[in-house]
Amino acid sequence: MKLTVAHDHQLPAGVLGLALSPDGTEAFAACADGTLQAVDPTTGKAEPFAEKHHSFASGCVLLPDGKTMISGGYDGWLLWHDVATKRCWRRVQAHQFWNWQLALSPDGRHLATVTGQYLPGGWKYEPAQETEPSVKVFDTLTGEPVAAFSHGPPVLSCCFSPDGLHLAAANMMGDIKIWKLPASADGQPVAQWNSPDFTSWGTTKTHHYCGGIYSLAFSPDGSTLLCCGMGPMGDPMAGNGKMTWQRWNWQKGERLDQIKDGQHGTGLMEAIAWHPDGQHFIMAGRQAQGTWNAALFSAADGSLVHSIDTKKRITHARFTADGKSLILAGANGQPAPKNGVWPPWGRLQVYQVES
Repeated sequence: MKLTVAHDHQLPAGVLGLALSPDGTEAFAACADGTLQAVDPTTGKAEPFAEKHHSFASGCVLLPDGKTMISGGYDGWLLWHDVATKRCWRRVQAHQFWNWQLALSPDGRHLATVTGQYLPGGWKYEPAQETEPSVKVFDTLTGEPVAAFSHGPPVLSCCFSPDGLHLAAANMMGDIKIWKLPASADGQPVAQWNSPDFTSWGTTKTHHYCGGIYSLAFSPDGSTLLCCGMGPMGDPMAGNGKMTWQRWNWQKGERLDQIKDGQHGTGLMEAIAWHPDGQHFIMAGRQAQGTWNAALFSAADGSLVHSIDTKKRITHARFTADGKSLILAGANGQPAPKNGVWPPWGRLQVYQVES
């Protein structure tokens, strides 16, 4: 299996969230300028939605009927948009701080959103306790909250199991928690563990922790959980930790596999996703050193199958339902404005997936 680039499109600002229509003919991008863009993956034509977030738009999901888009942002709000008219028709304040990531249940009824600010909580600079629930779940039809869970902030990633009965969330310290839905009265997770391979303690320039698990994905059969991020490093400010993924038996908190030595470079990995065949998955992100920033891996033994270097930051990776195409979204640097005008620095790339 290999990837061949078919289209490479510019967008007005870096992409922090990505959703696809069921047939893969339309993409939706949540961008750093606060806008939500509807993009034709073939032509690259982009049409902005009418209402934007007051800060970065950090995530977006498309409900199964294809008629409603929900976006989240660093302003802490969730916005419901009509896809046909591009108008916003519902606004819900989800958090007092940033929304880091959104996840939609497979049936489209529930939306998970995660938040949290890293503030030192003690002399070891461990994160302070949350000031609001770091994981929340909303009913997508009514906009009403249906669950709130405690976690260690900042919580950077979340995902639903294929049957929609479990929600996983992970944070900067490598802590992973999984809850059963509907939520129990005490809100306790049914599984939780820590992987120290996703965080770093730094003393260069300032004392702090850095890193985290930036993306999660249940396997198609729901039995295992993939996570990715950046491994420990001597100077977290340099962003050159090991490109890392791990695969876990989540019911036991048992690590089954991880990236092989010699098959990685350094950099922050921000996206992980399963191919529909269930036999391969992709990890992608930013490269500090090495030969690739996106790679396909075998689910059977975890070996690297194919890799590419897009020369860009990748924040999201989505396969189309038929598995024949891969959409990568992200950014090309972070340029300064020229004469008050920002050059287009968002990117959306389409790759053909060949056996």
